[in-house]
Amino acid sequence: MRKLLILFPVFLLCFSSCKVFRPNLMLKTKRDFVYDKLNDSLSKLDYRLSANDQLQFRVTTNDGYKLVDLANQTNLQYRTDYEVLVESDGQIKLPMVGYIKVEGLTIRETEILLEEKYAEYYVKPFATVKVNNKRVIVFPGSGGLAKVIPLTNNNTTIIEALALSGGLADDGKAYKVKLIRNYRSAKPEIFLMDLSKIEGLAAGNARVLSNDIIYVEQRYRLARTLVTELTPLVTLISTTVLLYSLFRVK
Repeated sequence: MRKLLILFPVFLLCFSSCKVFRPNLMLKTKRDFVYDKLNDSLSKLDYRLSANDQLQFRVTTNDGYKLVDLANQTNLQYRTDYEVLVESDGQIKLPMVGYIKVEGLTIRETEILLEEKYAEYYVKPFATVKVNNKRVIVFPGSGGLAKVIPLTNNNTTIIEALALSGGLADDGKAYKVKLIRNYRSAKPEIFLMDLSKIEGLAAGNARVLSNDIIYVEQRYRLARTLVTELTPLVTLISTTVLLYSLFRVK
């Protein structure tokens, strides 16, 4: 029994590293994981359209002089914009021109393509395109605080996205912030940033793209976890030891 009591704390320390005590952790990486290199080009990337993007576009004639009613040419009330969905095959269906492949194109490339297509029907068409459902997912470092942030600004940075989510949680590790980007690749890119120091501002100013994940690793409070999870077990063992001692004395 004495040996059991001596070995019990050692057992707890070893057992504390198990998944049993941290089942809520997500997107973990191994200790020797090699992160992708964070460079200045991240802040200069233009978003490229992908399936399920909701596009809003507008076409005018004479380099923007007159609006084109794409919904109903006989209606006196012009529809100034039009909404379409990028389908699973990467195409959108537009009035008059039909299906067009836009997946993988930037906003500007898409606008140029639309201007070329509508040039058959209008004089000097001018097209503008906007993605309405761009968003980034932020896990600030504590359970229950994750948010999906709409990207209304094309130049939203990592720092801004964290601020829009309410900032880092009390248990969030500012020195271990992961940017996970599944960008036109089967294998996601994972970048590690240290935002605990002013030197990390350069990394924090990198622009986020739609569907990026910002994951702040949560601090592990061993003492609190042991108290919460192991109190019933400790109580049971203590009671067992006490009963054993009482019966042995008798």
